Amino acid sequence: MNLSGHTQHYAVLGHPIGHTLSPVMHNASFRSLDLDAVYLAFDVAPERLMTTLPVMADMGFLGVNLTVPLKEVAFRGLPNLDESARMLGSVNTVEFTPQGLKGHSTDGQGFLLALRETFSLRPKGLSVFVLGCGGAGRAVAIACAREGATRLILADADATRARMLADEIAALAPKSRIEPTEADPAAWRRACSRADLIVHATPVGMKPDDNALLGPEAFRKGQRVYDLIYMVPETVFMKAAREGGAETANGLGMLLHQGAFSFTIWTGQAPDISAMRRALEKAVYT
Repeated sequence: MNLSGHTQHYAVLGHPIGHTLSPVMHNASFRSLDLDAVYLAFDVAPERLMTTLPVMADMGFLGVNLTVPLKEVAFRGLPNLDESARMLGSVNTVEFTPQGLKGHSTDGQGFLLALRETFSLRPKGLSVFVLGCGGAGRAVAIACAREGATRLILADADATRARMLADEIAALAPKSRIEPTEADPAAWRRACSRADLIVHATPVGMKPDDNALLGPEAFRKGQRVYDLIYMVPETVFMKAAREGGAETANGLGMLLHQGAFSFTIWTGQAPDISAMRRALEKAVYT
């Protein structure tokens, strides 16, 4: 990669940020397409996000991704939101335009495409259990409801957050049965055992010594389990689910596809998804 005074700059912001693989995939696509561009990663605390973004725009950045815990901060702070961000209540992609900053969410699209690719599955007609109702979990839950999930069970360590999200989704998808649970592992186990599709959307499992929030007894044969954590081949949540008989996948596919949608928003062209996928798989599986 040859950097110059003409190199275009993009980045991912989060707190912490050391786990991210977004630079790996985006820089692979830039190289494959022979674009004079670079994608970086910066640790930005939530309280500094809305002052940092305008500075980055002044410095010439053309776009950023946002990860934990910045997605909802940007949703509340950006006045110009794309329909995707307004619908999902979070921002994972910021476009730097001549008219100012514009927030988008590609998480829902990325998840649905990864689900079809990984399990040949759509949420329509399914009972779905989402554990974790923050930025990405929120987007996934709303996407599943809008795609026709017949039953959506929401759980979070903050029971109030789960109830508030349930109320919002009920207004968006009145045909779906929306059920929040209490912040109680026993309630989570019962909800999980009844679901067809389980989505783990908490950061628990990103650290090597984390314990799974649910054990093998919560899972059964015939279930599909999708863990949004992507930096390891098998998370502790996936291991427990596999031991319980479920089919599992990590979040690498969602990372890939939400990133590909972001790439197009920023550059106006399609990324080299094959190059992005190879770079991610090399980083995670070798």
